[in-house]
This record gives sequence, structure tokens and C-alpha cells, in this order.
Amino acid sequence: MKKTLIVITGPTAVGKTACCLDIAKHYGLPIINADSRQIFQELRIGTARPTEEQMQKVKHYFVGTLRLNDYYSASLFEQQVLALLEQLFQTHDYALMAGGSMMYIDAVCDGIDDIPTIDDVTRETMKRRLKEEGLEALCEELKRLDPDYYEIVDRQNPRRVIHALEICTMTGKTYTSFRKREKRERPFEIIKIGLNRPREELYTRINQRVDQMMADGLLEEARQLYPLKGLNALNTVGYKELFDYFDGRWSLEEAVERIKGNTRRYARKQLTWFKKDERIRWYHPDDQNKIMNEIDAL
Repeated sequence: MKKTLIVITGPTAVGKTACCLDIAKHYGLPIINADSRQIFQELRIGTARPTEEQMQKVKHYFVGTLRLNDYYSASLFEQQVLALLEQLFQTHDYALMAGGSMMYIDAVCDGIDDIPTIDDVTRETMKRRLKEEGLEALCEELKRLDPDYYEIVDRQNPRRVIHALEICTMTGKTYTSFRKREKRERPFEIIKIGLNRPREELYTRINQRVDQMMADGLLEEARQLYPLKGLNALNTVGYKELFDYFDGRWSLEEAVERIKGNTRRYARKQLTWFKKDERIRWYHPDDQNKIMNEIDAL
């Protein structure tokens, strides 16, 4: 049998963790975590990271392995997961990757453009310029250096604008010139399983999960991270709203409601992205037997 990577994905709070744990235990597989925020050690409650008990039952990769100051990217994730898969397929016919970070999943399954790694000097310079000059000025510079990318980039997203400028200034070439969008062949089969629920059911779960996070200590976790709020990894739903509460922009009650609303918005964004991939086969998270029957039929 050709080696097969099972990818389980879906919107936030849909129930991926419980479903994947059962599948991993059934097939005796570790879980390769494809969540761009759960990889950071300090982000525990706000990312709904697997618990220590869950990780003792099933081995997880890429959970809590980096510090917030560490540089990371979808390209690095691609390289590291492919190396890990080469090892896992020596002893297993299947490997299991699960998560909701769209770029990370696409990087492993289809490859990602070979964009240069930003050096520390360029990164620090751009962070300083954003603080001193503001996003609008940097957008104008991007318009001059790479007008094609300027037309399509989310100009309200400082991370995307800055990254493009970093490439432009470091290489002397446009960011667009590195974006080839070529799919790469993989030496293994890929089956993609998407988990989803009716919208109202999903939204109820999101609201309940935010309430549970607050009960579990999200406020205190965010307070401890507040001095580091400028880091990109903390530009994340759940933390940024509480940082604004600490800054006095709104009440705690309003901050919590904004977390819920922004999480629902992110779930819609994820589903829009995933629905473009015709390879994904969709199931309700409770349909684990159907999912495993499909895997067994490979």
C-alpha cells in the first residue's frame, strides 16, 4: 500500500480534537498538529491547545514546541513535517495531520512558494518603521515597490504588508516574483477529511468555548502576555481583544463578546477557504465510524 497522509481539518471549535484523538487511538498513530498558534508554548488556554492528559494518551507533534519570540512560518512547517513524514512512513502506512490553519495544511499538501527567509536586521527595521511611520506609509511604499501585490493584499493586515516589504527591500525584487503558486508532487497519497456542523450549532459551540476559556483563566493568561502584545503571534483572536480591554478601549463584557464575534468570523473565513478545495470530503464530527470506513477502504 502506498503511504497515505490523512488530513483532518475544519473550522475552529467544530470538534477536531476529540474526533482526531479517537481516530489516532484506533489506528495507533501520533497527531501532527497543524495549528499555527498551538505551536507556541505560552499560548495554552486561548488556542484551545490539547491538554496534557490528551497528549499523554496520543503523541502530538508541533504543540508547545516554540517560544513566542521564535521565528516560524508555513514554509518551515512544510519542511519539518515532510521530514517527519519520511520517518513515520517507515513504520506506518498512515500518518495523521489535524488542524485548522489553512496555509500550514496547504504548505504540506501542495507546497509553498520558495520565499527567502527574512534576516533579523530587516525584520527589526520593519517593526520599527511600522511603529514610527504607521501602516498607511508602508502601504504607500509597497504600492511603489510592488504595485501588483499592493492591489491584492489586505492593506489592513500589517503582517502581510510588512512581509511583502521585507522581501522587496531584502532582495531588491518584488514579492510577486516569488509567488509562483506551483503545486508540488508528494511521495505519498493524501486524503482530506473536513469536519463541519450546521451554522447555529457551530456558533453555539464557539460561544460556549469562549465562556469556558474565560472560566479556565484566559484573562490571566492574556494579562501575563500583555507586555509582549506587539509580537505577531499575539495578533490572535482571544488575546488581542483582551489587550484592548487592558488598554481601556472597552469593558471586559464587551471584550468577551468581541472574542465570540471575531471567532465566528474566523470560522466563516476558514470554511470559505476550505470549500474551494474539492478534494475535501465533509463529515459531521460525530460520524467517526463513517470516516474510519472511508480510511479503511483506501
